[in-house]
Amino acid sequence: MTDQALSTLPRRAKGPIAPPPALAGKLKEVADAVAGWPDVEATIHWRFDQPNRVDGVDFYVGSDELGHIHLDGSIHLATPPWLGSELVAEGLGKPFVWARGWTAASIHRLGVDRSVALFRRNYDRLRPSSD
Repeated sequence: MTDQALSTLPRRAKGPIAPPPALAGKLKEVADAVAGWPDVEATIHWRFDQPNRVDGVDFYVGSDELGHIHLDGSIHLATPPWLGSELVAEGLGKPFVWARGWTAASIHRLGVDRSVALFRRNYDRLRPSSD
C-alpha cells in the first residue's frame, strides 16, 4: 500500500504563489484551522481552466499538497488510494472525478468540524506524530 497521493502538482506548477484569498463563514473557519497547524502553508488556489482567476486556498505541508478549499465550499484532498477508500467507505468523501488520488467533499455538507477532521487525517499522514 502506497502512502503517496497521485496526480499532485508542485506549488509553482499551479500558478504564481500568492497569499490566500479572504474567506468568510464556514470556509474561513476550516481554512484558519488547517492553516494554523505546524508546517502548513496556505496559498492561493488558481482555477485550472482560467489560471488568472482565484478559486480558493491551497494547503501544503512542505512540498506535499494536503488539499484545497474552493470558493464554493468544495474540498479536494490529495489522498493516497488507501485513505481515499477509507473516507469514501465512511461516507465522508467521494472519489474525485477529474483525477485519481483525490477525494472530494463539501464543507456545506459536512460542516466545519468534520471538514477540519478530513484535512487532519491527511495532515497526520503527511506529518506523523513523533509520540
